[in-house]
Amino acid sequence: MGATSDRPVPLRRDWTGWLFVLLVALAVGAVLDASGNRNIRAPRPHPVAPPADVVPQAPPMVFAPVTEADARAQNAAIALVTTGFVAPRPFVYVGNGDARARARDCLAAAMLYEAGDDARGQQAVGQVVINRARHPAFPKSICGVVFQGAERATGCQFTFTCDGALARRYSEAAWQRARDNADLMLSGGTYPPVGLATHYHTDWVRPYWSDSLEKIAIVDTHLFFRWPGYWGTPGAFRGAVSGGDGPVAKLAAISPLHAVALGLPADSAPANATVGAARVVPGLGDAAGRDTIYVQLDRRAAPESFVTTALRLCGDQPYCKFMGWTNPVLKPDSDAMSDTQRAAMSFSYLRDDKAGFEKALWNCSEYKRDDPRQCMKR
Repeated sequence: MGATSDRPVPLRRDWTGWLFVLLVALAVGAVLDASGNRNIRAPRPHPVAPPADVVPQAPPMVFAPVTEADARAQNAAIALVTTGFVAPRPFVYVGNGDARARARDCLAAAMLYEAGDDARGQQAVGQVVINRARHPAFPKSICGVVFQGAERATGCQFTFTCDGALARRYSEAAWQRARDNADLMLSGGTYPPVGLATHYHTDWVRPYWSDSLEKIAIVDTHLFFRWPGYWGTPGAFRGAVSGGDGPVAKLAAISPLHAVALGLPADSAPANATVGAARVVPGLGDAAGRDTIYVQLDRRAAPESFVTTALRLCGDQPYCKFMGWTNPVLKPDSDAMSDTQRAAMSFSYLRDDKAGFEKALWNCSEYKRDDPRQCMKR
């Protein structure tokens, strides 16, 4: 028989079993956290990318009904993702002649109407358009990307194509600057700060898709996003872009090349709304130079055309207030305006260059607008 010993048996130095127990405990704790049985809040899950062989659908630009302050707070709470950031590759448009010129004007319109007369903002918008044209989730032409969904009253990809903004006319100098910037983007120019972003919005609105994408860049008040996973990596941006952009009817008013290709005169700007005699009330005293224009508008005209009418009548004045009524009975005949007349106003436009302010508003009980910020307050 072997002798027994009171000497303690040494512990094994293999901690594998203990490590396994610890990992199981941590996993259970995480489940409890997520279920709400503990007071510790579970971390926000990372968006899950679709399989690489399932092309994601591009969500339309539809906004959640939140205030500007709430939108800013919610947008700021979305973490900025810096891992995997890749600068865009140069892009050179393969077509030439009229096709290239039409692509340039489509790109220039997006850059100008989305970013205004700002070179950096225009380049950021232009880069997103080019990123989209290379991505399988979007049309494979520049004009196709810009005007995707423009036939709808709401939910287009770029809001200027379906909200009536094209009724506004920028100066010829501003339009030419946008076309020059578009030419550079179609000739190999890039805007690296936005990387491979395919979506963006201003920080005072909240699109429904914000939580499903990764925020990767901030340029002034604009936030830029990419798809998570494979669809936001360079491998997804390999699509061949058409070099044969055709005409777009919505651009005929500002682009002769689009108008002529549609068989329209080179100057195909839509007629302004028919208006009654405009009565101008000049500002007096401290308000000198601050004119107000009272106008009767044509009820049958497209509401977007009221912007064109206001711009035509205001001209180059640094300050101009425009008020229009489709009901001629309610249009004021004197400087005094009753509450009834004010409530019946169909459209207003105010420009104050000194204050850097410009706003067009509609009576939304008369003309439905997709963006509530375009509605007069009651």
